[in-house]
Amino acid sequence: MALALGASLVLPQAAPAQDAQTLADIRQEMSVLFVEVQRLRRELSTTGGPGVTIPGGSVLDRVGLMESELQRLTRKTEELEFRINAIVSDGTTRLGDLEFRLCELEPACDIGKLGQTTTLGGGAAPATTGQIASPIQPPPAQTAPTAELAIGERADFDRAAAALASGDYRGAADLFAAFNQTYPGGPLSAEADLKRGQALAQLDDVRGAARAYLLAFTTDQTGPQAPEALFLLGEALGRLGQTQEACTTLQEVGLRFPQSPSVVSAQEARARLGCL
Repeated sequence: MALALGASLVLPQAAPAQDAQTLADIRQEMSVLFVEVQRLRRELSTTGGPGVTIPGGSVLDRVGLMESELQRLTRKTEELEFRINAIVSDGTTRLGDLEFRLCELEPACDIGKLGQTTTLGGGAAPATTGQIASPIQPPPAQTAPTAELAIGERADFDRAAAALASGDYRGAADLFAAFNQTYPGGPLSAEADLKRGQALAQLDDVRGAARAYLLAFTTDQTGPQAPEALFLLGEALGRLGQTQEACTTLQEVGLRFPQSPSVVSAQEARARLGCL
């Protein structure tokens, strides 16, 4: 960067005494000052496309690279902000001095009515404590961020859901299993495991269904699929003869999700199992 405005704002050392300056001299100094401000504004303009490229690789590698680049850009932003604030503060002081001297040469000018000099660039005057500005703060975390779907993710999920709705339980189970292998950790992962468990239950694969329900619940324990997944897991455990585990799991549905419709189904299942 060629931010040399701070040096260029220095007035000539061999300038004549204040009372010997003419009105034209002061106006010329003000013109030079504003030209340098325009140069500063050009420094703040972009000169081309972004120079950051995120190569391929694992998610962890890309996240690490992005974090490193963000830290570098944050440090650069802090340095530039400090330099710009110093330039604005110095330029504003010099401009105020020029306005005062200009008013002295104007017969009709009242120095007492000059007021405060407008900050260069507008806005509040920057702090000049000599310290670098505080780091950029990240945006506040959202309580329920909206996850984006990968290309083709919704279409693949809908294809598996259509197979389940049509009664093709084996095809649906396979499609949902392939879905979560293709899009691991995606926003539809929990629902995919839940529906895979339902397909396996229709194929009398109760153990496989129980595993799918457990995975659906552990993937997102507070999501919209969690109450049903927990209920179906408890019901599957009961069918596998694990009555005590089933009763405990079904009881958790009401404790964790008291407003969910699955609570009634869980209570009915507990009654059938004879849970205390």
